[in-house]
Amino acid sequence: MLKTLRKIAAIGIVTEARVAPDESLRVHDELQERILDVLGRALCIRHIDAGSCNGCELEVHALGNPYYNIEGAGIRFVASPRHADMLLVTGPVSVSMEDALRRTYEATPDPKLVVAVGDCGCTGGIFGESYASRGRVANVIPVNVAVPGCPPSPVRILSGILTALAR
Repeated sequence: MLKTLRKIAAIGIVTEARVAPDESLRVHDELQERILDVLGRALCIRHIDAGSCNGCELEVHALGNPYYNIEGAGIRFVASPRHADMLLVTGPVSVSMEDALRRTYEATPDPKLVVAVGDCGCTGGIFGESYASRGRVANVIPVNVAVPGCPPSPVRILSGILTALAR
C-alpha cells in the first residue's frame, strides 16, 4: 500500500483537461426567462406518440437526461392533457390514434401550443397518407411549429419548443 501511495505522490494527478462547455447548449437561463415571461410558471408538455417508429421518442426522452436537463430549465412532462400547455406529437397519425389525438387536443386548456416532431409528424414521412395513416399531424389538429428530422436531435426539439413559445 505504501509503495502505491509513493507512486501516486511521485506521478501526481493524471487526467485530461476539462472540456469547455458548448455555448450553443447554454440556453438554460434564456429558456427559463422566456418561460416565466410567457407563462409565469413552468411549461408543462404532454407528449403523444401518434404512431411513430420510436426514433423521435428516444430523442424526446434524451431531453430529460442530465446533459440537457430541461426539468431544471422549467419544462416538465405531464401525464394529463388537462395540465398541459403544449402538446409534443411524434409520428404520423395512424387511423387508430386520430380520435385519441383530437380528444387530447380538445382536453388541453387554451391557449395551447402544438409541436410536431420528426419528418413523420411534419409531412407523414415514409408512411404518407394511406388506409392506415392520416399522414402529418396538421391533417388532424392545428400545428404551431414543425421540427423536421429523422429523428431530430434533442437540441432541435428544444429549439422547436422555444420557437413555439416565442409565437
